[in-house]
Amino acid sequence: MPRESARRPPSRLPGEVPPPGPEVGVYVISVAAELTGLHPQTLRTYERMGLITPRRTGGGGRRYSVRDIETLRVIADLTGHGIGLEGVRRILQLEDRVAALGARNEELVAELEATREALRVAMAARPEAPAALDRLPVLRAREAAQSVVVWRRGRP
Repeated sequence: MPRESARRPPSRLPGEVPPPGPEVGVYVISVAAELTGLHPQTLRTYERMGLITPRRTGGGGRRYSVRDIETLRVIADLTGHGIGLEGVRRILQLEDRVAALGARNEELVAELEATREALRVAMAARPEAPAALDRLPVLRAREAAQSVVVWRRGRP
């Protein structure tokens, strides 16, 4: 059985600075190029094309974040598999859209659950509550994996 102290994250020393977040630009272009296996000029080209947007210092120097490095690795992988830069741009846009929609979906599911719970509480306070709960489809017990959705692209 592990000791209790083994489960806790390591504590920081007084005055120790926490590591930067994934969005903080910390790597200069030469380090970013080395980490990704790309030439610095390639990174500049990707920036001009809008595939990546590194942070800038006060003097105009580029600073790449951990997220930028990850994106550059994805770009290198996709181009290495023969996908053109316009295709890479579209893939990155679609991945961003999927992530945004996933986050929005999670928000809506949480909101729906909160609304259902509020409705259950409101209905439970009513004298005819037990019978009324079965008449509200939103409060009925859901039967898992029995829904079928038919979708056809481009057809009415």
